[in-house]
Amino acid sequence: MRIGLCGLGTVGKAVINVLQRNADLIAHRAGRPLSIINCASRRYYETDGLDPDIFSGDVLASADRDDVDVIVELIGGTTTAYELVRRAITNGKHVVTANKALLAEHGNELFDLAREHGVVIAFEAAVAGGIPIIKALREGLAGNRIDAIAGIINGTGNFILTEMQREGSDFFDVLAEAQARGYAEADPTFDVEGIDAAHKLALMASIAFGMPLAFERTYTEGISRLTPFDIQHAAQLGYIVKHLGIARRHEGGVELRVHPALVPDWHLLARIDGVLNAVVVHADAVGQTLYCGAGAGGEATASAVIADLVDLARHDGTSTPMLGTLLSKLTDQHCLDINDVESAFYIRLFARDEPGVLASVATILSNEGINIESIMQKESDEQNGLIPIVLLTHRVQESRMNKALASMADLDQIIGEPVRIRVADLLLDHRN
Repeated sequence: MRIGLCGLGTVGKAVINVLQRNADLIAHRAGRPLSIINCASRRYYETDGLDPDIFSGDVLASADRDDVDVIVELIGGTTTAYELVRRAITNGKHVVTANKALLAEHGNELFDLAREHGVVIAFEAAVAGGIPIIKALREGLAGNRIDAIAGIINGTGNFILTEMQREGSDFFDVLAEAQARGYAEADPTFDVEGIDAAHKLALMASIAFGMPLAFERTYTEGISRLTPFDIQHAAQLGYIVKHLGIARRHEGGVELRVHPALVPDWHLLARIDGVLNAVVVHADAVGQTLYCGAGAGGEATASAVIADLVDLARHDGTSTPMLGTLLSKLTDQHCLDINDVESAFYIRLFARDEPGVLASVATILSNEGINIESIMQKESDEQNGLIPIVLLTHRVQESRMNKALASMADLDQIIGEPVRIRVADLLLDHRN
């Protein structure tokens, strides 16, 4: 199978290295050799094992070559990559990509175009690095009704929260460390504000629920407002704070949300630290399954790219629907607004050390029908006449919590904006 590799960054170099290192093993499993006959990048990078004669500086031209069967798109972004993938498809070539942003934003169009031209877009590497979660959802769980997915699907954010938990460090201090280690980009917005995770969640939800991609309807919230105080006090309540992507099916629609969440400390997701990724899937026949591993990195992502290439070499891939369901059978579903979603909440307030504050807060919550599971008033943490109050509530609709928080902010005793973190209660629902 003749491959045009586009992009010579960390993952592109790793694909070359792994294909060469395991060439015989991969050929035996694929049923034929996999050969990179063209490599294109805007700049040439010296790479072990890359024949300079097959290098081209014209990325788009790779899609026009008659001697290329499959384009591997590893350049990233949604501009040149979009042009490359469209051109490859219209020229009758399969595409393997690690580009979650491209598929989340343009996937509905590109998958339809691939169907029209009888080719495949394979994208295992676009979600959770080397973890084969796409294949698991699309094939391994094909006999199941999937009800929910919850995942740590961004390694940068998970590293930051892990270090804040372990060291008690401030968010921005740990972010600087993540950048120094190469875990975070110079502009970390996509990672720490949840956009990267939302791209991945949209792809998983499409497969799990048989719906078109709905990235634009995914609620997204980042981790930059979290403090060591909140992470430590959540731990005292029996929870670890993780940045989760959650997709959940209801009779009234589908939840798609990315935000910080309290994970019960007994749950396996609470033990996923550092740059690791993990995804929990709840399905009717098999129950709860967990998929864990390296969510990024050159060879981990290359592993997923090559797995897609092997699938295409064995057969052309058209026998397996790209999104797990025939594109003509995908059903658009109502995506719940975050205000209509129910969660339990962790709430932290700073209040003046005066009588009646707790009573006022409790009255506000009661007026909105919100029940309190536990409450801590931390006099020992008093600073400048202010004491923190930490609440854990039962499940309530988000709109009611918003009203309660707005009323609390109007109290003279409450200083600053209350902090809230949703509880990942779908994990509690499936404890047994």
